[in-house]
Amino acid sequence: MSSLVDKYAQIRPYNDDEVPAALGRLLADNAFIDVIAKYNLPAWLSHWSVLARPLVRARLRGKWGRFTTVEQVQNEVAYYLEMLINKTTSKVSYSGLEQLDKDEAYLFVSNHRDIVLDPALMNWGLHQYKMNTVRIAIGDNLLQVPYITELMRLNKSFIVKRSAKAPKEMLKALTELSGYIYDSLQSGHSIWIAQKEGRAKDGVDQTDPALLKMLQLQGRKLKVSFDDYVRTLKIVPVSISYQYEPCAVAKAKELVHKREFGAYVKAQGEDIESIVEGIRSDKGHVHVAFGQPITDNCDTPEQLAQSIDQQILGQYYLHPSNYIAAGEDSKTSSQEQQDFLQWLEKVPEELKAQVLAIYAEPLKRKLVS
Repeated sequence: MSSLVDKYAQIRPYNDDEVPAALGRLLADNAFIDVIAKYNLPAWLSHWSVLARPLVRARLRGKWGRFTTVEQVQNEVAYYLEMLINKTTSKVSYSGLEQLDKDEAYLFVSNHRDIVLDPALMNWGLHQYKMNTVRIAIGDNLLQVPYITELMRLNKSFIVKRSAKAPKEMLKALTELSGYIYDSLQSGHSIWIAQKEGRAKDGVDQTDPALLKMLQLQGRKLKVSFDDYVRTLKIVPVSISYQYEPCAVAKAKELVHKREFGAYVKAQGEDIESIVEGIRSDKGHVHVAFGQPITDNCDTPEQLAQSIDQQILGQYYLHPSNYIAAGEDSKTSSQEQQDFLQWLEKVPEELKAQVLAIYAEPLKRKLVS
């Protein structure tokens, strides 16, 4: 293992030589086996988790026991992702991929609506276009459960240490992250990172300049000006839009609770529930739009954030659900209106206004831009 890789050992994805041991830890983890049983076995058997464990473990060992490389793990992920797309979407479409060079490494900065699906569906498009999949930034707040950490690092995810609080500790973590992103790009590995911390639960897709200041830490170390460093990173804005917003009701519930009580404290395991809900729920038509590498003269993080936002908003694909929620029914068919209203009937009455506001936000922002 090279010294470059060792330098990032605490945050980087697993290498090929670490795959068998990581899979071994996964298969030995009863909590992971119980989750697999819960969602894959018949209901009568999944409730008897202790009895089901040997069956599930043997089945997984038979499939995964031969894996020795990250590529093999990724191929398995692609197999399950295709099944997920067929089961929970009407279609997934892409635009802008033809503008990208298959031999280049890019820093994809994306809006963020779902914890797992945003980078997964973007990766699916790259995979279909015969481009290498990306290394995925994931916050350590999602890695409180050991098996989630193993799964993410097996699937080319690297860790963003959000839990660091002391100023020195934060600076050290951010500097390490900035260096890792730069070194990954320089060695031909593309990166996915969300435009701000956390999902856009209110439908507002807006880049946080603090993210871009983090990226520049390595540029400062190299004594490169901000605008020159931005061009080196080859930043490509990405917009992902869902006909049916993943976890829309849960997002609305959190927003309403914050408005009424001033704060919202997540229950233990809530992030895991959001991941599962996002994966299992019907998403309708999903569109992923790839922008063009930013080459403008961006002298400050604020200017760069504006350039990213212009592309993310400009290429955002509006679904009938966005138009209907914003009161623009004339842009949709009667069948599309009926479908969305049927979906809306399942939303608790006290959350409907907030859910509609989430869906309407992208169109409202487009109209004022």
